[in-house]
Amino acid sequence: KEANRPMPNKGDHGLGNEKFKPVVPWPHVEGVEVDLESIRRKKKTKNELNHHGGGGDNKQQNIIQRQYLTFKPQTFVYRDPVLRPGVLGNFEPKEPEPHGVVGGPGEEAKPYVLGPDYKESIQASIKEFGFNMVASDMISLDRSVNDLRQEECKYWHYDENLLTSSVVIVFHNEGWSTLMRTVHSVIKRTPRKYLAEIVLIDDFSNKAHLKERLDEYIKRWNGLVKVFRNERREGLIQARSIGAQKAKLGQVLVYLDAHCEVGINWYAPLIAPISKDRTTCTVPLIDVIDGNTYKIVPQGGGDEDGFARGAWDWSMLWKRVPLTKREKESRKTKTEPYRSPAMAGGLFAIERDFFFELGLYDPGLQIWGGENFEISYKIWQCGGKLLFVPCSRVGHIYRLQGWQGNPPPVYVGSSPTLKNYVRVVEVWWDEYKDYFYASRPETKALPYGDISELKKFREDHNCKSFKWFMEEIAYDITSYYPLPPKNVDWGEIRGFETSYCIDSMGHTNGGFVELGPCHRMGGN
Repeated sequence: KEANRPMPNKGDHGLGNEKFKPVVPWPHVEGVEVDLESIRRKKKTKNELNHHGGGGDNKQQNIIQRQYLTFKPQTFVYRDPVLRPGVLGNFEPKEPEPHGVVGGPGEEAKPYVLGPDYKESIQASIKEFGFNMVASDMISLDRSVNDLRQEECKYWHYDENLLTSSVVIVFHNEGWSTLMRTVHSVIKRTPRKYLAEIVLIDDFSNKAHLKERLDEYIKRWNGLVKVFRNERREGLIQARSIGAQKAKLGQVLVYLDAHCEVGINWYAPLIAPISKDRTTCTVPLIDVIDGNTYKIVPQGGGDEDGFARGAWDWSMLWKRVPLTKREKESRKTKTEPYRSPAMAGGLFAIERDFFFELGLYDPGLQIWGGENFEISYKIWQCGGKLLFVPCSRVGHIYRLQGWQGNPPPVYVGSSPTLKNYVRVVEVWWDEYKDYFYASRPETKALPYGDISELKKFREDHNCKSFKWFMEEIAYDITSYYPLPPKNVDWGEIRGFETSYCIDSMGHTNGGFVELGPCHRMGGN
């Protein structure tokens, strides 16, 4: 219906200003250029333009100058959520969630423990997939889950004028039931009017169950679920960018890992802040699904409520730190979204156009690692914001010890993660990059490719300095991870005629060292 509307001029996208051109071309659907911005304006903006006549362009320009320096303006009208204690929220289920199988294994996210007879088959599945697939295959794909939210979350009322979403799931040689339970949970717990599509990106899998069987299985949803297959292994990072290009129906992109289960009323809290401000990126609170028993529990760490901010140490290892007093005092209620300097990267939501305006992920990042920091810094330093959402919870399975892993393809070369880190700090950290090299001196000689376009992006979009970011957003990082001193010398402490080294195991100064395999990646 909207595709027949007049299309904006390709040069300025209807905004009358060249600096608003997106970094990559606008999406196309079957040869028709789609302007999601015109869809959002709907009749309201059309009527305003007709009423004001020639003054419409000036009014629009004023809105642009007031709201954003380098990105398209917010034109979607959305009211703030309202907390009404004691009054059940308008998106809350009225009845307890039905079981996938009444009384079945794993229902309500209770642990499902198999006996010793299954030991060998369990170990084999963990080696191949990283999880106990034997237990997973016995648990319903539509199982019920426990509600780990704060009680207050049940009483939030949301404007129903939420943006729609495309859910993007990237997988490579994933186990059948963990992948399908992710899909089933999204369909089961997302209001259908907001779920535009689920886009599966097969990153060059070679497992038989992910081929014809998958193609046949998703037909039951009549086109709601789609699968696209990469012609070579691209890695998680670039496969997500491909997913953004393939997902053309939703106004928001919601990224999930291929082994998740979304929680009760997860959608509205996650999408409401984006509906209010298109340059907001949101992240659900991530709960832990036990890879052996499939019990779901809150993630450890954080403050007394389990709330944490995303952080890093100076060798760029992901960390979680408690919510600060400053962030707590900036909110009126305990369960409002709060600011985080960084995200873990596997689960987040972002307005589709905004993600394209940001240039998606750095195309030079390979396979996995560092992309979570790159997108976090890019959002904050270039005018957006990153919020963690306490009332949106998603369970995630973490790989178990004994998994054989998915080695990167030969064309990638050695140390892709470290090269990714170097690209990120060279583009975004400014003078702070010296602290990274002090922590990871072995990376100084790594070739990291051309970053001139990324630096030009920063300049063209008036992106703020990393010093501003550290002082205004990530102000608490150095209290947990002090800036490292300049190295006097560096190397490894190796046992005589062994392949074992003393390793910091990622601990901070003052922590215990441990014995581990020598890896020549620093920390030994």
